[in-house]
Amino acid sequence: MTQERSRYSVIVPVYNEKEVLPELYRRLTEVMSSLQEPYEIVMVNDGSRDQSAEIVRELHEKDPHIKLINFSRNFGHQIAISAGMDYAVGDAVVIIDADLQDPPEVIRDLIAKWHEGYDVVYAVRAQRKGETFFKSFTASLFYRIIYRITDVDIPLDTGDFRLMDRKVVQTMGKMREKHRFMRGLSSWVGFRQTGVEYVREERFAGETHYPFRRMLRLALDGITSFSYFPLQMATYLGFITAGVSLVSIIAVVFLRLYGHQALQGQATTLVGVLFLGGVQLIFLGIIGEYLGRIYDEVKNRPLYIVSETVGFEKEERLTPR
Repeated sequence: MTQERSRYSVIVPVYNEKEVLPELYRRLTEVMSSLQEPYEIVMVNDGSRDQSAEIVRELHEKDPHIKLINFSRNFGHQIAISAGMDYAVGDAVVIIDADLQDPPEVIRDLIAKWHEGYDVVYAVRAQRKGETFFKSFTASLFYRIIYRITDVDIPLDTGDFRLMDRKVVQTMGKMREKHRFMRGLSSWVGFRQTGVEYVREERFAGETHYPFRRMLRLALDGITSFSYFPLQMATYLGFITAGVSLVSIIAVVFLRLYGHQALQGQATTLVGVLFLGGVQLIFLGIIGEYLGRIYDEVKNRPLYIVSETVGFEKEERLTPR
């Protein structure tokens, strides 16, 4: 096969998706082949414990459009996306999850907007099928909170499913921060952006790889990467507490002078001390989150380690472009 620059690159992070991969390949190939332009599908195996990597190798053997980046261990979904962007060569790069909740057929709509001149086309979840009320509510709440407390205009109800122009991908490739929130980074870089609404389907097979704990971690990464508001809350609460304390002191002195028996004993003092101690510990934890991220950046370790690549040029090393 002669090597030519791919017009389209599709990045698929893969983690324990052996049940989904054959159907994902069928639908993605059907969509991309219909465009009648060069394309590649870059699957990033993020330390899967099942046969996902073997399945991708088999797909590559029968279809050279499929390429594999194999991590040495699990580095996380956002890092897998970053690796795919490092290796992708398309003029337009599409990010899509492997679970088929994001329908591959929507890629045609993303590409249509790209042809209109937009540099980033993000998919907006107009409806979520098969998700619990709790998950839908917390996801919606998170997007609205981060929209309010950050200076970056991160679109509401959007995930990582999006198309980005080559110049956007190259710009984002220069940002190597360790705790990554890719949908926030793609908004931060600017350029001309628009959205396409779609219906998010139920997971095709298997179990979700984003339980509440991982969702909370992603939310923390998003908030701490783009907002100082949690740190500013300590200042706000400090002024409020100081104001309440001042009013309370005046009130207690006034009541004592007039012989009132209220607010006597140690119970009130104990409650006040416990409250302030709890608040201090909370904000120490928040400060610790920011310090931990600084510590990770100072160590300057690589974002990921690639143990194997399949389908790329032989002269390419196991390092990003």
